[in-house]
Amino acid sequence: MSANSQTRPLGAQISHMLKSRGVDTIFGIPGVHNQEMYRGIEEAGITHVLTRHEQGAGFMADGYARASGKPGVAYVITGPGLCNVMTPMGQAYSDSVPVLVISSCLDETANYRGQLHQMLDQEGAARTVCDWSYEARDAASAYALVDRALAEFTTRRPRSKHIQVPISALQGDAAPAPAPLAQPVQSHGDLPGGIAQRIKAARRPLFVLGGGAHSDVDALRGALSRLNAASFVSYAGRGLVRPGDPLFFGSSLARPDSLAVITTADLVVTVGCELSENDLWRRDLGHTCPMIRVDIDPEVLAQPIGATPVAMDGGAFFRALNAALDGHTPATAWTADEVTAARARWRADVDAERPGIIRVADALRAVMPEDAMIFSDMTQFAYTSKEVWDMPRPGHWHHPSGFGTLGYGMPAAIGGAMARRGVGPTVAIAGDYGFQYTVQELGAAVEMNLPLPILLWDNGKLKEIEDSMIRAQIAPNAVIAHNPDFVALARAYGAAATAPKSLGDLQSALLDALQANSPTLIYMTGDMMD
Repeated sequence: MSANSQTRPLGAQISHMLKSRGVDTIFGIPGVHNQEMYRGIEEAGITHVLTRHEQGAGFMADGYARASGKPGVAYVITGPGLCNVMTPMGQAYSDSVPVLVISSCLDETANYRGQLHQMLDQEGAARTVCDWSYEARDAASAYALVDRALAEFTTRRPRSKHIQVPISALQGDAAPAPAPLAQPVQSHGDLPGGIAQRIKAARRPLFVLGGGAHSDVDALRGALSRLNAASFVSYAGRGLVRPGDPLFFGSSLARPDSLAVITTADLVVTVGCELSENDLWRRDLGHTCPMIRVDIDPEVLAQPIGATPVAMDGGAFFRALNAALDGHTPATAWTADEVTAARARWRADVDAERPGIIRVADALRAVMPEDAMIFSDMTQFAYTSKEVWDMPRPGHWHHPSGFGTLGYGMPAAIGGAMARRGVGPTVAIAGDYGFQYTVQELGAAVEMNLPLPILLWDNGKLKEIEDSMIRAQIAPNAVIAHNPDFVALARAYGAAATAPKSLGDLQSALLDALQANSPTLIYMTGDMMD
């Protein structure tokens, strides 16, 4: 009998199954309830990252998925372990990230009360923050649910999913999982009738591009150029349009003044963008012209905004559009001068709202490698940078946009760095308050010897909340907390740490950290000199 055909406890078989499906890294914490899931990890040849908290495990799985394009997997225990990972599950759901959480669960909860880690409805609790949550009571069900999750990650809008397995089932012997299923093949047809003609006929076509439009960047950029079309990107879509494109309005959809531009378009084409509150910070885009909406999510296409829906992958759409543009001579009315003026106006507004941050962001951008992947947290430094820092590549700046979870940046960057070993640099950005949500994951980064620069912005308070209170005429309270010595704290974990006093020193610190063989905390404040 071969090693791959022998009977094992189901917990071990699940790890072997995941390995056979391409999973090479799992994040989590073992416990007495899920220890059977750990029986097969090393035997299957999977790397396990021991996190300090299940929230860290979920965020790392999220970051790994975003960086690798493969599912991120987390193992957690019954009850509190599942509860702790629910925040990352909610983040992955809102940001369309393929994260699979597998947990143990109690065998029976209706009659036998007072058990360790007992919840009233663990399966249902998880369902509130993910695409689906099911219990697999036997091996066949567990294998089928894993394959279902992996298939849906590639054929539908990817969102977090949860599978729980009773402890007795994890301990029970099971035959190996069946051979991997054939990967589903998606077919993409031509553009619906009249769509290309409408786009070619527009005098002021405006494209609004979201994170779902990234599957063929060359085709996207080619179509914009051939149409002489103007464009915006959502925060998740940064990097889709080439920096320096003369008709690129940037990632300033949320600027109130963006309405002055949008209302001058005679056709809006949105591709892979929800147009959510987190994209716009208003109820709707504000266009007064027809809209063509391209997306793979039926829920998005069904939104009552008067758009012509096109159910299509973004890459397929732009390839088909390019084919329809053969021989087309654009006669659009957008000018580079109006774009330049708008962007300068919006940059000044950002600088006035959050003084001093742009100059620090500009200094970092000047030396950041083009292939660096950045993971940011909920902090004013990130909010500002996302508006003024044009990315050269798509999918290289990740932010917890939808759920808006503090503590995301560093553990997500750890997961990203695990996926990018030997591929390119990874950088974390965090604020002083959010950093303390998951600071303990520095230990995991040190253990894995990750060359991870952690840019920590310290303004000594919850500054965004303080500003909001002031705008609402509320006397600011509960926005200032006592901070530790962050440099000393990082060193206590075994990481390197530095506190540059000038922008030049900051640039040098980043370049040095990128060459290190362990994480480096770089402490930043607004009083760094030019």
